[in-house]
Amino acid sequence: MTKVSMTVNGKPASGEAEGRTLLSSFLREELELTGTHVGCDTSQCGACVVHVNGVAVKSCTMLAIEAEGAEVATIEGQAAADGTLNTVQQAFQDHHGLQCGFCTPGMVMSATALLKDNPKPSEQEIREYLEGNLCRCTGYHNIVKAIMAASGQDVSAIAAE
Repeated sequence: MTKVSMTVNGKPASGEAEGRTLLSSFLREELELTGTHVGCDTSQCGACVVHVNGVAVKSCTMLAIEAEGAEVATIEGQAAADGTLNTVQQAFQDHHGLQCGFCTPGMVMSATALLKDNPKPSEQEIREYLEGNLCRCTGYHNIVKAIMAASGQDVSAIAAE
């Protein structure tokens, strides 16, 4: 076991991990941050997306020890301390960009990364960016609307699928 230390959602965090422990498992099991979901363990679904040093990564593809000293942001750190949702979270709620909620943490984290890099993405750019995030419930229509709304764009022109 190796001690792993990082900053998670702006706070110092550390725990013990085997060399083979995935970041997703470390966050969930060692740090008890269960908002990062694990859907596949093969980087296919995107439910485990977190930000490491400002970059969106699928935490099931990264070892915990690789995040030593890193700044990690999870879904738990997206809302304000008083529980007020951030812009992306509020847009997902307002535009019903979720159903069962399993993919939602990864979708929100991916959407946040997209909007950081591309503040006014087109519908097509959003759809292409989300190719690594699977949702089995929504058909993506309201997720795309939510991301467009979070970017301050008019969502009325988005065609229904």
